[in-house]
Amino acid sequence: MTAGGIMAAGSGSSGRRTAAAVIRDALRTEIVTLAIPPGSPIVEKDIAEAHAVSRTPVREALLKLADEGLVSIFPQSGTFASLIPFRALPEALVIRRSLEETCARLAAQHGAGRADGLARIMDELAARADRGERELFHQSDDAFHAGIAELAGYPGIWRFTQQVKLQMDRFRRLTLPQQGRMERVLREHGAVVEAIRCGDAEAAAHAMGEHLGKLFDDLDTVAALNSQYFDMGDGSERPRRAASPVARLETT
Repeated sequence: MTAGGIMAAGSGSSGRRTAAAVIRDALRTEIVTLAIPPGSPIVEKDIAEAHAVSRTPVREALLKLADEGLVSIFPQSGTFASLIPFRALPEALVIRRSLEETCARLAAQHGAGRADGLARIMDELAARADRGERELFHQSDDAFHAGIAELAGYPGIWRFTQQVKLQMDRFRRLTLPQQGRMERVLREHGAVVEAIRCGDAEAAAHAMGEHLGKLFDDLDTVAALNSQYFDMGDGSERPRRAASPVARLETT
């Protein structure tokens, strides 16, 4: 075991994780939740000290995150949380919508009588919306979509979707503060659940497509209001410190 309690790999015991894996997952969560805003510097020395490890596992973690598009490494300038790649968002959304329409359709065909779990998650979402708990709302939203994949009988589709939607998750967190946004999500989820309960496969797929397709409507506005967090794909990405706090879309 390394200092600070991080378990090192190589002992042959199952369930142990390397320091690099622990650091990678912690940084990924902070970047995706915008706790580390796009464009913010990431300092190897600070991370190593925080985790009581050498810089080697930190560098390994950062290289993995760079492969995922969440970190940008500039040899002469440093390491930064990547800007959100605007031009990649529509494709990621199209892929996600296609996958989740399929899940909703299959869930209605095979899980119509087993939708109680989705109803419980809906209750949790409603409570978190009432309390304005945006990050917890987002987590319950993920649980809802994962639950549909489970009902469909293809939980692996959700695991793949999670890889596809990393950048969309950062974008989506910029949209949650919209007035009425969480309530709208609840209504859209309700339409999906009702179609699944009724065993109406095409209605379930349509409701899911409509739900996820609404994100297309926000792309340009959110990027314009938070331009410092986006790489617009014109080759201008460069290291820069993000403003704080994160600016978010506020509409009526």
